[in-house]
Amino acid sequence: MSIRAFVDEHYRHFNAGTVRRAAVSLVEHLEQGGRLFLTLAGAMSTAEIGRSLADMIRAGHIAAISCTGANLEEDVFNLVAHDSYVMVPEHEDLSPEDEAGLLERKLNRVTDVCIPEDAAIRSIEHHLMGVWRSAQEASESLLPHEHLYRLLRSGVLAESYQADPNNSWLLAAAEANLPLYVPGWEDSTLGNIFAARCSQGQLHPNVVLSGTHYMTDLMAFYRSCSSPLAFLQSGGGIAGDFPICVVPLLHQDLGDGNVPLWSWFCQITDATASYGGYSGAPPNEKITWGKLGVDTPKFNVHSDATIVLPLIFGYVLDL
Repeated sequence: MSIRAFVDEHYRHFNAGTVRRAAVSLVEHLEQGGRLFLTLAGAMSTAEIGRSLADMIRAGHIAAISCTGANLEEDVFNLVAHDSYVMVPEHEDLSPEDEAGLLERKLNRVTDVCIPEDAAIRSIEHHLMGVWRSAQEASESLLPHEHLYRLLRSGVLAESYQADPNNSWLLAAAEANLPLYVPGWEDSTLGNIFAARCSQGQLHPNVVLSGTHYMTDLMAFYRSCSSPLAFLQSGGGIAGDFPICVVPLLHQDLGDGNVPLWSWFCQITDATASYGGYSGAPPNEKITWGKLGVDTPKFNVHSDATIVLPLIFGYVLDL
């Protein structure tokens, strides 16, 4: 039984029913010529979302992605150091002393898996420093993801791949030259490293462009889109709020009334509205901000994105 057939048969009511209705509606959107703008919060790359997302990119369904700096870099970390990752299935039982032991072993824990400092982070830092320095010498200023695209396209990492490159969503994105938006990139390991090297005088801050450049690029991208754009928000936070705001920015701040609203919306979140944060804001609240319309198809899945997002991708791909 395919994923699509399984979901159609068993996902009937409550959150499961919302997942099925969202998946069916998204397939209709794509079949009618629309495309998907995806946002990734949290640590979806370390959860290995690339195993399904890379296929979505290669299938041409993804128009662009907005993600955290962590999701940008952790796909590459996994690509070159997968065999050195350490699983911690008993993570809920770890004591402070156990955590300190992981630190001494240079293992950075993300829930039930640890990213190895040397094999992943310092290895990519070594290669990326070469990319940053080359850009500085050429008086180039690039966006954070463009530096990583340049590194991946150079081929210097290929002999170091430990994970299947077909499961790397960033590699698939680089091959497709997919537009990426990484607001708040400085809040990431590589962002911290770049800031450290700038403070040491090794690099100049203008080598990496800022979030304002991302927003101006996003404005141009949105205006140029000829296909209706669906907005699939995995989690919330800056990865979701930054891109969805491009519509009210164009309408209200630039007075461009010809720009369409987002054509379709779905969020997968474990947050609730009672906390007052963006991650828990219900879809209808976005109507008041000029992001969605009254008739925009809207779905709110209260669940874990690491469970739901691969299911939706599998449904779309009819796996």
